Formats: sequence, C-alpha cells, structure tokens
Amino acid sequence: MADANSQLYQAAAIIVPLVLAIVIHEMAHGLTARALGDPTAEEAGRLSFNPLRHVDLIGTIILPGMLALTGAPVFGWAKPVPVNMWRLRNPRRDMMLVAAAGPASNFVMAALAAVAVGLMARFGNPQLWIDRFVGESVAGFLIINLSLCLFNLIPIPPFDGSHIVEGLLPEGLARRFASIRRYGMLVPILLIVVLPMVLHINLVSSLIGPPMELVTGWYLRLASWVAGQPLDFR
Repeated sequence: MADANSQLYQAAAIIVPLVLAIVIHEMAHGLTARALGDPTAEEAGRLSFNPLRHVDLIGTIILPGMLALTGAPVFGWAKPVPVNMWRLRNPRRDMMLVAAAGPASNFVMAALAAVAVGLMARFGNPQLWIDRFVGESVAGFLIINLSLCLFNLIPIPPFDGSHIVEGLLPEGLARRFASIRRYGMLVPILLIVVLPMVLHINLVSSLIGPPMELVTGWYLRLASWVAGQPLDFR
C-alpha cells in the first residue's frame, strides 16, 4: 500500500504540471496564429486556459499516468490547436512563427518554474508534505517544459520543428516533406516507444539529451541564485 501511495503521489506530481505545460504550449500556438491573422483557434473555442478544451484523454492523462507509475520517461500530447496557414498574412513565414511559439512558451514557463523552485527552497518547509509536493511539482514543471520544448523542436512531422523546416525549404520539397504528417502520432510513438523497446535505439535521447543537459544547467543556476544555495533537481 505504501508503494502504491508513493506511485500515486509521483504520478500526481507529474500529471498536473504536464497538463498545465501542454495547455500553455497549445495556447501559445493559437494566440500567435490569431495575432498573425488566423482566428481559427478562437472560432473553435480553443483560446481558453480550461484544460478540458485541450486535454486528450489518452495523450494527456492515461498514457503519461501509466508511464509515471511504471517509472518510464513521461511524455504526452493535447488536442492540437487548429491553425489554417492560408489565413495567415504571410503563410510560410507566419507558420514558422506559430510553430515556434509553443516551444518558446515552454522556455518561458521553465524560467518561471526555476524561480519558483528557488523560492520553495529558500522559504518552504521540507517537513510539510504540501511543501514537498509543491516543490516536486514545480521542479517537475520545469523539467517537463524543457522536455516539451526540445522534443517539439525535433525537425520531423508532426513536431513543431517540422513546420520551421518546411518554411525554410523550397516549396516543392516542403510539400513532400509535409506529406509525412499524415502518419500523425505514429512517428513519435515509433521514436519514443518502439525503437527503444524493440531495437534498443533511443534516437530521442541522442537528439535532445545533450541540449537538455545544457539548458537544464542554465535553469539550475537560476534556481540556485534565487534560493541562495546550490540546488540540483535533475
């Protein structure tokens, strides 16, 4: 029972920050698209911080919860915010900006989380379970935001990085590259689950591991500065 309670505690400390990070990520796409001329997300009622409008039952709740309970790397997704690139004022350029807005929001949220981690370390009471839970949740929020940012910058459809690549490629080549997107979530599942488990090839770790280590160090220094003492939440 103690192990079960511990697993549920860990899952809760991960799922809440994950849902928040994903919702903010999707909102950033929609708000940027609206600013650049495409109100599709607003018309669909998706410019809302209500998580129920963005949550995908499998991708945002069930799968991350199962991964957290089993100790596996946690990832997830929300319902994509609808964007019609042809309603943007400059479709190719603006679609790159819309795509980049999601990861950029995660970088900003990670910075705010680093400040919060430092404040919890300075003023929180580790003997109180609520302080421990908040501290672990905020640290998880920081790591999840950095992971979402770097993961989404992978230049393969359907990740955000692929839209940036499309905007840089010649139009004909960009259309052929974009055709991979029809395979949807099969690509990330192949990268994250199938290749590591079946072939023991972890391409995602190889791609985002080094930059993750680098940027985590930056945010760790920020949290330590706020706390007034060395911290390590990796």
